[in-house]
Amino acid sequence: MNLHLIRHTSLNIPASICYGQSDVDVSENFEAECATLASKLTAIKFDAVYASPLQRCTKLAQALNLGAVHIDERLKELHFGDWEMQAWESIPRNVFDTWANDYANLTPPNGESFSQLHARTKKFVEEVSGHSRGKEIAVVTHGGVIRAILAEVLNMPLKGLFRIVIDHASVTQISFGEVVPRIHFVNR
Repeated sequence: MNLHLIRHTSLNIPASICYGQSDVDVSENFEAECATLASKLTAIKFDAVYASPLQRCTKLAQALNLGAVHIDERLKELHFGDWEMQAWESIPRNVFDTWANDYANLTPPNGESFSQLHARTKKFVEEVSGHSRGKEIAVVTHGGVIRAILAEVLNMPLKGLFRIVIDHASVTQISFGEVVPRIHFVNR
């Protein structure tokens, strides 16, 4: 199975705001970013398309017109709980620093940890790979989900996730089916 992880386009929200699972809309650059992304995918005939239920992903999946879109809750971004839609700078520094030092295991208040996000994305990949051997699969999702999948493939500790930059409107390709998964490219 070739898994094509597609990060949503840029968003209509300032970078200073924590948004995670909040249903933020796409930016005014959506059509241009979508066209650029579509040109990266034209040579591939997808056997299945999955997307996060958040509108920034469903809009992109529909606009790319890669096939019928299967919505999967496990593809949502990290849930930042009480921090959702708050300015990062409004989160008390000591609270944020405690979380940032162990975000793999700690949760923002009423949110989820990266270990929880990792577990749900891992189950998604295991389930899809179980019935998609030799197929081309598109997944329209979020930076956190893509990082979690890359960490799993690389046997990398979750603590290092933010060392991986995942650009908006980018494609990351991983193949499964051999003895070990292979990362073909990131951020193309």
